[in-house]
Amino acid sequence: MAPTDETGQVAQHPSPFGTTPPERPPADGPGTRMPRWLPRAVVLVLTLYATFQLGTWAFHQLTGLLINILIAFFLALAIEPAVSWMASRGMRRGLATGLVFLGVMIVAAGFVTLLGSMLAGQIIKIVEDFPDYLDSVINWVNTHFNTDLKRVDVQEGLLRSDWLRNYVQNSATGVLDVSAQVLGGLFQLLTITLFSFYFAADGPRLRRAICSVLPPARQAEVLRAWEIAVDKTGGYIYSRGLMALISGIAHYILLEALGVPYAPVLAVWVGLVSQFIPTIGTYLAGALPMLIAFTVDPWYALWVLVFVVIYQQFENYVLQPKLTSKTVDIHPAVAFGSVIAGTALLGAVGALIAIPAVATLQAFLGAYVKRYAVTDDPRVQGHRRGGSRGPGPGLFTRARRLWERRPGEQEPSGESSSREGEGRGSS
Repeated sequence: MAPTDETGQVAQHPSPFGTTPPERPPADGPGTRMPRWLPRAVVLVLTLYATFQLGTWAFHQLTGLLINILIAFFLALAIEPAVSWMASRGMRRGLATGLVFLGVMIVAAGFVTLLGSMLAGQIIKIVEDFPDYLDSVINWVNTHFNTDLKRVDVQEGLLRSDWLRNYVQNSATGVLDVSAQVLGGLFQLLTITLFSFYFAADGPRLRRAICSVLPPARQAEVLRAWEIAVDKTGGYIYSRGLMALISGIAHYILLEALGVPYAPVLAVWVGLVSQFIPTIGTYLAGALPMLIAFTVDPWYALWVLVFVVIYQQFENYVLQPKLTSKTVDIHPAVAFGSVIAGTALLGAVGALIAIPAVATLQAFLGAYVKRYAVTDDPRVQGHRRGGSRGPGPGLFTRARRLWERRPGEQEPSGESSSREGEGRGSS
């Protein structure tokens, strides 16, 4: 047992080598105490994690509202040129914005009313003519398959079928879902309208509020980006509206010449859908006129299809480059890719705002990309050069000359000398 002193502690003996061994800290000394920064670090980490989780939850809950604000912002940018034009002539911005919205609502309501009346008329006509269609189908089946079907038996079978009973029950239970979707759509439309009205009417105040928290150099960049966004978005909307007008007039002339019913409404439908749904909008818009034309004469549907295809080529290569060269000058492949990306991110809303957004970004970044003069090289135009020699005749040109050369005729001096030069170079 180790000896102890009067205080009860273990007595320390000098080292045999003349050095004193290091003293061990007591069990409750500073070496075993928790660092003072550790509790604060733990609290800070937990606070940051809770803040991140709360922000993620709030973002998912407000995604619908944020999308509505984004749509309203682009709509305000689209009507900004018209509002600014009226405001520069002495009209208050609020009144000018209200007049623009009133005009847009009148046009939209008229279009929806005409389209709804057309669809209602076609549905009524299909219901009235359904017995005749059913008789023609039954006669065709009886003729080709040697059956003895009757319309009364078919109707009784349909009325007594489980499929019809289940369909009626599902339709009755789905009425509430449809009503809820309609009310939700109306509320969303009201939200977008209010935000876009405030963005357009209080545009100067909003820009001043944003610039007030930025240094002067950043303020100039923000105002420049805002101006580019207004020009590109407004130019996109107005150029598409002009092309929709031209497309509607052209299709109206065709449908009226063929005697297709509801030609004005179908023309408006084709003009709007073909222009505001990029790339494939023309073919989607042409489906409805083809269907209506098929009810008149199947050959009329073929004529409509041919006209839609020809007009699409005319619009892509003649009309669109001239109308959009100064407003939304982006490559068709970039436009199509931006639409696909916008659809993947925001659905139909992303498809509508993708092209003006990409055009704005392209125009804004164009000022910061340094460009150089392109050298006068044939390879820029896609022409290849063979080594250190000049262009020379191509492969097909040589083959044609060999084919046309008569027996015993010598090669042209240029080609023979070039081949001799090649031989000497290779040797």
